[in-house]
Amino acid sequence: MLDTIVQYPVEQIRSHFPNLSIDIKGKKLRYLDNAATTHKPQSVIDAINSYYKESNSNIHRGVHTLSQKATKLYENTRSVVKEFINANALEEIIFTKGTTEGINLVANSFGKKFLKQGSVILLSQMEHHSNIVPWQLVADQYGAVIKVIPMFESGELDMDAFSRLITENVSILSIVHMSNSLGTINPVKEMIELAHKEGAMVLVDAAQSAQHLQIDVQELDCDFLVFSGHKLYGPTGVGVLYGKKNILNELPPFMGGGDMILSVTFEKTTFNKLPAKFEAGTPNISGVIGLGSALTYMNSIGIDAIQEYEKSLLIECTNQLQDIPELQIIGTAKEKASVISFTIKNIHPHDVGSLLDADGIAVRAGHHCSQPVMNFYGIPATSRISFGMYNTIEEIDDTVKSIRSIIKMFA
Repeated sequence: MLDTIVQYPVEQIRSHFPNLSIDIKGKKLRYLDNAATTHKPQSVIDAINSYYKESNSNIHRGVHTLSQKATKLYENTRSVVKEFINANALEEIIFTKGTTEGINLVANSFGKKFLKQGSVILLSQMEHHSNIVPWQLVADQYGAVIKVIPMFESGELDMDAFSRLITENVSILSIVHMSNSLGTINPVKEMIELAHKEGAMVLVDAAQSAQHLQIDVQELDCDFLVFSGHKLYGPTGVGVLYGKKNILNELPPFMGGGDMILSVTFEKTTFNKLPAKFEAGTPNISGVIGLGSALTYMNSIGIDAIQEYEKSLLIECTNQLQDIPELQIIGTAKEKASVISFTIKNIHPHDVGSLLDADGIAVRAGHHCSQPVMNFYGIPATSRISFGMYNTIEEIDDTVKSIRSIIKMFA
């Protein structure tokens, strides 16, 4: 399979990530837990350090040099994000703590404006808990009803069922672009078109897809889209909410405080314009600057090149794992990216994860914050391999070899 791996400067890329050279329990690290979080290139680390060493100040409030410098760095990231997802305007980019806060923001603000008794919120069976719990909370608050799009054994959504469920009673469809537990890539563009025909708005959870797939929010025509910085080689504690400008203008603020106001008296507060309206308080300035550096780094390699390379890794690893009779891959959708979940007969996923760790191999073991998915398959958990731009064929070979040794040990 080596000759089918696309030409790609993986060793050069790996040299930019200092954590990839560390040892784990005396073994060379093979990091295959990228769906949980990615490692950071030196350029991102340097950007964060540089802010604290040379530009540390609060933003938007000061007339002094440091404040102006920090504000410029912060707002430059907004421009980088706008281009990265092809948003129509800078005001459509809202910085958050991450995907979870972005969904909570939309759920609460959208709920306050649009949800009423009997309103339908449409989710899918493969959603992450972060795209279930916020909607349950607002559904209870406003008397809305949650309906769920079922899926097939392959890990693909039942699109016929979706067509029946997406009626004029649906206020919003909140759908994952790429499943963190199955790797399935959902046909979100088709789903958005059908939802809009019925008058529903659509939120796309791009937490897993933003680092693997080219995203164009204007082409998708989604109303909202969310993603996290730490899953695309940026820092933790920062993310993005994209929303169409006309819709964001209609929504009430999620939180109150500094920066989201124009004027305050004890009788009345006038809210600021976008995007400040949804960015109350001092933000994660260094995190936003780091996010801008991460996206710039990804752009230097090219998302198309990353996607093609990772697809080759996915195919190679899938082929090798399918040759192990005791192992079952969970999620076999035709459209899939960078995630392989699996179970091994008579071995708990946590044991698999711990024993792989003893060989310096980092994978995820558990329900991946997708318990409805595990319930669907009748299993408590899976082991999950997930790729990033810096993984290699050799890491796959080592992992499969270690898995075979684990199976032999238990036998």
